[in-house]
Amino acid sequence: MVSSAITTSSSKDSLSHYFKQIRKYPVLTPEEELTLSRLWRDTGDVEAAHKLVTSHLRLVVKIAMSYRGYGLPMNELVSEGTVGMMQAVRRFDPERGFRLATYAMWWIRAAIQEYILHNWSLVKMGTTAAQKKLFFNLRQLKGEMQAIDEGDLCPEDVQSIATRLSVPEQDVIHMNRRLAAPDHSVNAPIYAENDYEWQDRLVDEHHNPEEHYAENEECSHRKAMLHTALTQLTPREHDIFTQRRLKEDPMTLEDLAHKYDISRERVRQIEARAFEKIQETIAQTQKSQALLPPA
Repeated sequence: MVSSAITTSSSKDSLSHYFKQIRKYPVLTPEEELTLSRLWRDTGDVEAAHKLVTSHLRLVVKIAMSYRGYGLPMNELVSEGTVGMMQAVRRFDPERGFRLATYAMWWIRAAIQEYILHNWSLVKMGTTAAQKKLFFNLRQLKGEMQAIDEGDLCPEDVQSIATRLSVPEQDVIHMNRRLAAPDHSVNAPIYAENDYEWQDRLVDEHHNPEEHYAENEECSHRKAMLHTALTQLTPREHDIFTQRRLKEDPMTLEDLAHKYDISRERVRQIEARAFEKIQETIAQTQKSQALLPPA
């Protein structure tokens, strides 16, 4: 729909050139806009759609400039806004009685905001309407309240913002912290120590190989003792203990009572007795192993 003549570039010089170029596209009169809109709607005339888009590129730039405080490349914001403009032209109904710019501004903002939410941080931002509203209005409200100091907001400001935007106070605190501390690369150098990066100071929370091996050995040892202890139970004790203590979804006393045609209390007694036997067997095994000479 939009020719390569209005394709944005990543360089600042090309972006400046682009801003100059879009001024050459004429602003349409209401009559011209209505004629072109009907032509596009009724016949799919691409040239008519092209003129509708290019005549509103200054509106795209104006809206994109209002989002430059989020640290994203301006050319990308303009590109996303242009996509929103194209969507607006595609869906515009000229018979409703209002201008295309009035309708398009919502599509342009939506496209730019969606892009910012997906690219401002590697960590996913809020996706609900309330969270998006908080993300894009928090800075403005802080400015109006002169709450521009770094750090957390005071409780009164948090309450005021939460009330005005109809969001939980905890969401305001969380979003304020997110906006105050954007993503940073762990590969960025530590300026005081030029030979090191921030990742060099990250603590490895994984177990070292010795600890991992020791834990596996201990786990295997406990499983072996439990297996030995289970062999000392009668078949009924083994089944009841397994169903009650070793299953992720244990059977109820009622189900086991029905299975063995005994009372629930009797099932509980058998389970308790089986547990005592296992404890005694494991204790004896540990005592015997303690008396053995070291390998």
